[in-house]
Amino acid sequence: MKRVGLMIALLASGAAQGQNVAVQDVFFDAITKHCGKAYEGVVTAGNSADSAFSGKKLVMHVRECRDSELKVPFHVGDDHSRTWVITKIDTGLRLKHDHRHQDGSEDKVTMYGGDTIDSGSAQLQSFPVDQFSIDNFKQNGLSQSVTNVWHMGITDTRFMYRLTRENRDFKVEFDLTKPVALPPAPWGHE
Repeated sequence: MKRVGLMIALLASGAAQGQNVAVQDVFFDAITKHCGKAYEGVVTAGNSADSAFSGKKLVMHVRECRDSELKVPFHVGDDHSRTWVITKIDTGLRLKHDHRHQDGSEDKVTMYGGDTIDSGSAQLQSFPVDQFSIDNFKQNGLSQSVTNVWHMGITDTRFMYRLTRENRDFKVEFDLTKPVALPPAPWGHE
């Protein structure tokens, strides 16, 4: 009897994981449909900590699309240091932030992010901070970032990038109905 219960639990777990993957594949594919295009965005939530984004042209570029990985540079004016890396993993999706200096070298705070912990939806995925990022933030005096949760959302007309934590809610929304001229390659990428 225990074996039957265990088999049912394993099958249910596999089915739930399959549902997660299916929803997350729809989300991933919705971004992939924009491969090769760039879109301008505006800050729709933020505070004084986000002053680096004020008055700058904000552009996302769905630049590299592979079956299991997307690279989406986020340009802030003439700052081409940021690339979002969205990867399919066995348990869902992973978001990492690839930060580079103008010479292409990695920033000391780079490849931070997290993995999805639930299926989310075809329109919205959330990425709570992972242990690698927590350790990196602490080593670099960014203890306020150890509770970060990043969110990405997509509809037919909008893409949203959001960072939340205690006392912080930063959000940029991009208009997917109006492609813009492609920006230069992000720093450290050809």
